[in-house]
Amino acid sequence: QVQLVESGGGLVQAGGSLRLSCAASGRSFSRFIMGWFRQAPGKEREWLASIRWSGGRGYYADSVQGRFTISRDNGKNTVYLQMNSLKPEDTAVYYCAATEGSVIVRAAASYDYWGQGTQVTVSS
Repeated sequence: QVQLVESGGGLVQAGGSLRLSCAASGRSFSRFIMGWFRQAPGKEREWLASIRWSGGRGYYADSVQGRFTISRDNGKNTVYLQMNSLKPEDTAVYYCAATEGSVIVRAAASYDYWGQGTQVTVSS
């Protein structure tokens, strides 16, 4: 059974940084795509970034390109989202997601497994 557990959220001032972690367990993720999404109150879930567990570069939404970095540590079965230059509009619940495959997908409906989410609040 796949389990994704996010951590690292919190309250930060505008311009600050946070690193989110997503610990994955339950099966081999070598053929998975891992993604990060966020959802603010009253808004749809927004894709932020994805990466192949097997390797390669991250893929990013325009809204976070250059500020956020997705990475993975295969030995720890963990995916990270490093968030720099945070803005108040980055305030949301952040989710880790996973789906089996090799094609980078951005739609939330394409991801089969989800974590419980972690709150990120950026104060102005």
